[in-house]
Amino acid sequence: MPVKKVLLIEPYYGGSHKRFIDGLSRSINADFLLLSLPPRKWKMRMQLSAPWFIEQIKQLEIQKRFFDIVLFSSFIDVAVFKALVQSIHGWNNACKYFTYFHENQFSYPGVQAKQTNHQFTAINFTTALVSDSIAFNSQFNKDSFLAQCRKYLDKAADMNFRYAMRDLSRKSLILYPGLDFSIIDLGEIKEINEPPVIIWNHRWEHDKNPEEFFQVLFQLDENSVEFRLCVLGQSFRSKPAIFSEAANRLNHKILHIGYCQDQYDYYRFLLGGDIVVSTALHEFFGMSVIEAVRAGCVPVLPKRLSYLELFDDSFLYEEGDLYNCLRNVLSKQTKLSAEQAKQMTELYGWQSLADEYHQWLN
Repeated sequence: MPVKKVLLIEPYYGGSHKRFIDGLSRSINADFLLLSLPPRKWKMRMQLSAPWFIEQIKQLEIQKRFFDIVLFSSFIDVAVFKALVQSIHGWNNACKYFTYFHENQFSYPGVQAKQTNHQFTAINFTTALVSDSIAFNSQFNKDSFLAQCRKYLDKAADMNFRYAMRDLSRKSLILYPGLDFSIIDLGEIKEINEPPVIIWNHRWEHDKNPEEFFQVLFQLDENSVEFRLCVLGQSFRSKPAIFSEAANRLNHKILHIGYCQDQYDYYRFLLGGDIVVSTALHEFFGMSVIEAVRAGCVPVLPKRLSYLELFDDSFLYEEGDLYNCLRNVLSKQTKLSAEQAKQMTELYGWQSLADEYHQWLN
């Protein structure tokens, strides 16, 4: 079978999007070309990146404009791209358009009222509609997207869109984003720390619900429950005030607080942890949790979102029960063995997923 020529369009080349693209390029046998933009201003990316990428394609030599597949992330208006690209000289008009949904705007908990997000949900919908195939990074992501699309279309009471929903369902599939565990696996999962080390390795943003996490830690500390804390994850110019409060109130517990630029340092902290906690209100997959589990951390996760399909119920806590659950895990003084950590995460590595992606692109 001839090698496919694949154009990768990534308007938000950072974080999980970057890691996905880089891992895909290393793991799949195809002739890839990447066009990307830095991970800033996602709303402007969704609104305007399509015509910008068209101009970048026009700057390619004519013989380099032929592709079998264009693979997008969902931070672009594929309908606009597809309309504009047909007129480019040398373009393959039989090209297929695939979109990978790391997230969907229907289910994203915005800071502002949902009504302000309608243009972005509409872009997600039309992007899916004009794509030849759409892949989601979890069952939760796929189900929530399709359910919200139905609600969206039901608002047009005098128009029948059953054909559209059938089409979206037919071309939708689930492909977990591959992770590269090679650096973590070079390290060694240590014995349980005394006292145990809690890991927080999520973005410092409202949708990760840091207020609940730190309020529980304040309560544990006030009740003389022993633990230490490592706060990782990326922070931005504007961040929830709770992080500054936590840095002061839990200063005597904190081993590290701040983003790790060096990947090896980051994984060293994970390997030195015992428990990874999430309080997320928004999680379509959960790369950071999977990595911490691979490093031996016991997951303590809310019983919602993508966690329901990724982990056994024994690692999930009910709404409002984080304090009791975390205190119980701390008291058990347990940590995952290397064998347990691998068993719980191997399914999400590129080595396990490469064949599925190869089939998708072919």
